[in-house]
Amino acid sequence: MSVPNDNLANQLLIALPALADPNFARTVALICQHDEQGAMGVVVNRASEYTLGQVLSQMGIGSDDEALCARTVLHGGPVHQERGFVLHDGGREWDSSLQVGEGLYLTTSRDILEAMAAGEGPAHAIVALGCAGWGAGQLEYELGENTWLTAPVDAEVLFDLPLERRWQTAAGRIGVDDLFRLADYSGHA
Repeated sequence: MSVPNDNLANQLLIALPALADPNFARTVALICQHDEQGAMGVVVNRASEYTLGQVLSQMGIGSDDEALCARTVLHGGPVHQERGFVLHDGGREWDSSLQVGEGLYLTTSRDILEAMAAGEGPAHAIVALGCAGWGAGQLEYELGENTWLTAPVDAEVLFDLPLERRWQTAAGRIGVDDLFRLADYSGHA
């Protein structure tokens, strides 16, 4: 299956209630990269068991910022769970960054964490362990099977809302006020 004309990078994927896969049930994922070889994204509404302070400590990075250290690290998906992914705004260049959209980046290098610990990081950032991946045509197939809704990226959903509100709020941004009222068999308009 070929990639549709609409590249899904910089879009939110919102899991429909019928999605039973425990890795993705009731999740919102930001698609960071999408091409003919597949897609990669980060789940932005599921907490991991770690705080940012614990992750920084494991990496030998110190910080006196108690609020930063208390931040919840997200469970970004079932792939590469040992790797850290920082989804952030701002235009500063980091060692390993991918521009997801206008003013939105995904960085996997240590330098951004060191800057955050020193109070010099981006204004908005979330840290996740792991990511989500789809092989060639897999995401398109899942969309065709009514597993996901897509929505434009929304900075408030990504950075400001409590994790437990992101799923329903992201759906509300595209006019779906109650995800549970959607039928499993909904068709395409």
